[in-house]
Amino acid sequence: MEQNTYSGYGSIYGIYDKVNSEIDYGKWADFIEACFDRFLSVRPEIVLDLACGTGSMTLELAKRNYDMIGIDGSEDMLSVALERKYDEDMDSILYLCQDMRSFELYGTVSAVTCCLDSINYLSGEGDLKKCLSCVHNYLDPDGLFIFDVNTPYKFENIYADNSYIHEDECNGKSVLCAWQNEYDRESKLCNFYLSVFEEDKNGKYIRTDELQTERCFDRDELTHALEDSGFEVIDFFGDYSFGKAEDNNTRWYIVARAKK
Repeated sequence: MEQNTYSGYGSIYGIYDKVNSEIDYGKWADFIEACFDRFLSVRPEIVLDLACGTGSMTLELAKRNYDMIGIDGSEDMLSVALERKYDEDMDSILYLCQDMRSFELYGTVSAVTCCLDSINYLSGEGDLKKCLSCVHNYLDPDGLFIFDVNTPYKFENIYADNSYIHEDECNGKSVLCAWQNEYDRESKLCNFYLSVFEEDKNGKYIRTDELQTERCFDRDELTHALEDSGFEVIDFFGDYSFGKAEDNNTRWYIVARAKK
């Protein structure tokens, strides 16, 4: 059995969408558009999808006639996003390979989305502040930042020190992804040790190992970080229906406005 070691998304980009197949991007996009209608005077023309991954939300919003910019730091993930863009003939999407903590645009946008707990991946000291500063810089005055995070409840009760296995088929070949969680309540860091076993053309399985890390943020931390970066926090929501964010939610949806 061959073995390779990568960091980032090098080992799972091909099965990322399979692992997250339960996500309803249509309903999520409905929520984003409802935020536009509630909190903006007019819907935006250009939207930045930050940490866009394989482009699922970017594509969904592009199909709703928004000019989309998708930014991600993983070339592997963007390769999948580009393939999907060409398959669906979506010329209105511009993909850029950049770090979410230090990205650059040619101009400002009226809204920025950041989906699927990408903010939690800002695990280094000062990373959240750097990202929020960039987002604020490229938002129009009163522009919206709409993002989600995995909650403290999820880190402490769902992730914790648990193990998970996902088995599926990708491109006609069997793939198994196993991961072990390791959550430190003091540092608020959760390490995910992933191993992917992918069948090759000869029926052998190639193993690839990967380490990912997420940071747990509570409401006060996020609120203070947003306000310090020039945002007004509109609210934390617990679902796509603007329900109140509860402590036992596994995901919070946060909407903030750029004050300039």
